[in-house]
Amino acid sequence: MRTALILLFLLALAAIPGSILPQRNINIENVNRYAVEHPDLFPVLDRLGGFDVYASPWFSAIYVLLFTSLVGCIVPRLRDHVRALRAAPPPAPKRLDRLTRHAVLTGSDSEAGAEPARIAAVLRARRWRVVVRGDTVSAEKGYLKETGNLLFHLSLIGVLLGIGLGSWYGWHGNRLLVAGPDNAFCNTLQQYSESKLGHRVDGADLPPFCLELADFTATFLPSGQPSSFRATTVVQEGDRAPYRAGFSVNDPLRLDGASVYLLGHGYAPILRYTDRNGETQESDDAFLTIDGNLTSEGVAAFPDVNLDPATGARNPDLQVAFEGLYFPTAPDAPPFVRSTYPAERSPAVMLFAYRGNLGLDAGVPGSVYRLDQRQVSSGRLQQVGDAKLLRPGEKWTLDDGTSVEFLGTRPYVTISVRSDPGERIVLVSSVLLLVGLMPSLFGRRRRVWFRVTPAPAADGSPAPEDGSPAPAGVTTTGRSSLVQVGGLPRTEYAGFADEFDRLVAAVRTGEARPDGRTRADGVTEEGTD
Repeated sequence: MRTALILLFLLALAAIPGSILPQRNINIENVNRYAVEHPDLFPVLDRLGGFDVYASPWFSAIYVLLFTSLVGCIVPRLRDHVRALRAAPPPAPKRLDRLTRHAVLTGSDSEAGAEPARIAAVLRARRWRVVVRGDTVSAEKGYLKETGNLLFHLSLIGVLLGIGLGSWYGWHGNRLLVAGPDNAFCNTLQQYSESKLGHRVDGADLPPFCLELADFTATFLPSGQPSSFRATTVVQEGDRAPYRAGFSVNDPLRLDGASVYLLGHGYAPILRYTDRNGETQESDDAFLTIDGNLTSEGVAAFPDVNLDPATGARNPDLQVAFEGLYFPTAPDAPPFVRSTYPAERSPAVMLFAYRGNLGLDAGVPGSVYRLDQRQVSSGRLQQVGDAKLLRPGEKWTLDDGTSVEFLGTRPYVTISVRSDPGERIVLVSSVLLLVGLMPSLFGRRRRVWFRVTPAPAADGSPAPEDGSPAPAGVTTTGRSSLVQVGGLPRTEYAGFADEFDRLVAAVRTGEARPDGRTRADGVTEEGTD
């Protein structure tokens, strides 16, 4: 147990870097940003597994050692507990008056022969394990404490096994899904924004299905607090015909081999750009929310505009992009910096136009939600005019005669697609862990003994201590029987004195409780382990 506690402490200590440092399986962008901001420290931490803590060899070593320690702790304790369950309660000590609790009862001499059997009946009615040995009665209670303790530790092993199984054969991926058939998503590794596969899973193992966001509804309280979310999708799963299925935050979409969870939502403004040749292009790129009222920011890029009509070649210096802020409920008057409500009561978009080289041909990865600031700083991408607020249906004509029109919005959702074959094992083990924890914490092991002996005779001669017949010449007529009672808690138990007194009172009256609920004095009480 000491070893297990030390390993648990080390496991908690080893998890600290995973809470402080960004992790690749959670947010690779933060890891890349950390590498840029700390160029000297990053390689050292990376070699030590600081950015993939929970898959590092040293974290796994602690994990395996803890697993081994738990098994080594449970096996001998389980063997001892089974032996204790099969064994009878121990014989009564010679001196009951030296135990933690002690009492003496007397009864009529005619009842003495049946006294042990009557005492045993009272104890059994209260769910004590009882054995009668001649004139002594031994009883023990509280085996559920160790049973719960063992169940707790076995369930902890089940949790570790479930987590390990999920780490090997589980996978997950996150995706932003805009409404509309043109934005349908199929379950391939390349279509995820970020993903992580288990150690024994590759891209070919992903189940085949496609999702299209057909509709999304959200309700809000007057204060702007979210009330409910519901996404409706069209699902194409294997060879089955497409069907509609809905899911919400606490009600994931269960597919064959994966579950789809709703993480968030937002709006994708639809912008139509008309270039100098009269050609139009539309963009419905998602804008990321930046506050609780769903104020959103993003970029609508049009790299393939203003093409040479003769050659069809693209001039990279005439590319166009719009940075923007979207307000589901725009303020009635400037400044236009925040939405006043998350639902679309008065939608508007604030656009900043840029013309020049977007830097898309440089081969350098970048965010699709922001312009490349290196292009802006170098002057290769320049802002055109001032910002413009557009409401649905309004058009903005730029200085070169091109225009952009705000057509409306489409909803989008962020989803997490997950497969974890160990989640049911973890769930069942966690429930059993809590079930075992209750008797482990509140169960109390205790023992009681009763010894029935003849009381001293009327002439003062003592009764034999071992319960043997009275010596020759000593009369037993009118002599009372003596019942000595002793009790001993096996674990610290503050309420043992009260329970002992109630038990003695029940034995004194001789009333058993067949239902285990009513005391000898008629008072209803809770049954105890």
